[in-house]
Amino acid sequence: MKKRFKYLKVGLLMLLLLTIHDILAAREKLAQSGFQFLSVISDAQAAALGGALTARDFTSSALFFNPAGMARMSTFFDITASLNEWIADIKHNTFSLAINPAHGQYGVFGFSVQYVNYGEVISTVVDKSAEAGFLDTGTIEPSALSVGFGYAKAITDRFSVGGQIRYVEQDLGHSIIPTVMTLTDTVKGETENVLQPFAIDFGTIYKTQLKGLAFGMSIRNFSKEIKYAKEGFELPLVFTMGITMDLMNLLPEMGLDQNAILSIDASHYRSHPEQIKVGLDYTFMRMLSLRVGYVSNNYEESVSYGVGFSKLGFSIDYAYTPFGLFDNVRRITVRFSL
Repeated sequence: MKKRFKYLKVGLLMLLLLTIHDILAAREKLAQSGFQFLSVISDAQAAALGGALTARDFTSSALFFNPAGMARMSTFFDITASLNEWIADIKHNTFSLAINPAHGQYGVFGFSVQYVNYGEVISTVVDKSAEAGFLDTGTIEPSALSVGFGYAKAITDRFSVGGQIRYVEQDLGHSIIPTVMTLTDTVKGETENVLQPFAIDFGTIYKTQLKGLAFGMSIRNFSKEIKYAKEGFELPLVFTMGITMDLMNLLPEMGLDQNAILSIDASHYRSHPEQIKVGLDYTFMRMLSLRVGYVSNNYEESVSYGVGFSKLGFSIDYAYTPFGLFDNVRRITVRFSL
């Protein structure tokens, strides 16, 4: 009876997520979101797999993809730092920490940080009396920050759930805009372009009995509508469903400790068309990992490559992504678990 009740809860939760997906799909989604830095992947392992991690058990970095992924973390704590040399010399870095105080009995607690430095940007204001049509007003240094607290727990031996609430801030510096317009003159005022909304992430993972096959679902960047001076928008809301399986489970026993984990995600975005993400992660002797990923409907960034090395709880990962007309993107992640 208890077993049937567990399955009923899992089924109801999946039905709820599918209903939410239908609601989101029915809403207008293109070109209506801001704070796009929340969609950038900085974790090198994830980037090398095209971001296809929704159904995978992961470390504290799961907070950036599907919080439920850290529910089965076997170590007491995990700490991760990633450096991302993004396009146009943008620095996009992340940090995450997860603590498992009682082998999962009370769940896993997590903390995440994203920070973006856009560098110096020249600030101008329209002025028809100037020869160039504008005036130089100096420089601004836009930046963005996200700080989150998450929790995940394995409800049963197959089903896990996780969530995160984040404080998000984006500072685009000051700007000068018309405030009062008359027949003879326009009064201009200065405004500070700083917004500080909250965002919610939620996800689940369900493991089947079929050769290690697992399913995952996540909703990220759910928030209320916000606006700067005039135009309203929401954060880059995304709903993702994914599957994963270790392909080595389909082959005869080879006597070597190796894994070949295939992950496939389907993501529905508010701000751009749907994407299919595919990642293959081959690991030999739990030390050396070779990775490749692919993302559809992404004209500049489609294929990624990566390598990782792990020993005694310490891991270092590297990802390389050709980025079309922009510079190639390189990411490095250092991770320590104990």
